[in-house]
Amino acid sequence: MTFKKIVTLFAVVVVVLVVAIFIVNSMVVNKTKQFVYSTTETIPYNKVGLLLGTGKYLSNGNINLYYQYRIDAAFELYKSGKISNILISGDNGTDDYNEPLEMKNDLIALGVPEDHIFLDYAGFRTLDSVVRCKNIFGQESITVISQQFHNERAIYLANANQIEAVGYNAKDVEVSYGLKTQVREKLARCKMMLDLMFGKKPKYGGDTIEIP
Repeated sequence: MTFKKIVTLFAVVVVVLVVAIFIVNSMVVNKTKQFVYSTTETIPYNKVGLLLGTGKYLSNGNINLYYQYRIDAAFELYKSGKISNILISGDNGTDDYNEPLEMKNDLIALGVPEDHIFLDYAGFRTLDSVVRCKNIFGQESITVISQQFHNERAIYLANANQIEAVGYNAKDVEVSYGLKTQVREKLARCKMMLDLMFGKKPKYGGDTIEIP
């Protein structure tokens, strides 16, 4: 294959990928835009809010604003009476990294009663968090709590798994702060479509846990 043909093929592949990313992103936004809310006044009630985990600190030691804003949003939603319980789903892959417990402690410090907080330590990916919310914790109607771009993907996954979901949008970060995350999100949406196409399942199952 000549160099010119290689360059042409590469260009075609890039164009196809860009178009695919654009189509997938538009599909996710259009399918979920009626289910995302930014105020507690307008969002409907659900018994359980699914708080999606993330690390508390950045590599430089500063607090992760995505984390802080999600904590604030979960507390706002609980305080407003639009959820009665908070299910925190995140990564607890090692003994010294525990997203759900860290979030739980911060919510308790804000005033959320401990017996209204439930933890899913196997929320390694958004797909795991959403599907386990139904399969392990028995919820078929949930309020997802994260930034809007993340809520949109989670709601799309929920709908694909016969879960009624709305999203409460935590405050987003400045573009310069979250550029890498936004780029990664576009790729994550494409990966989500492949996961749904091939019936990807959560990494772990487990016994049913009741949320009263």
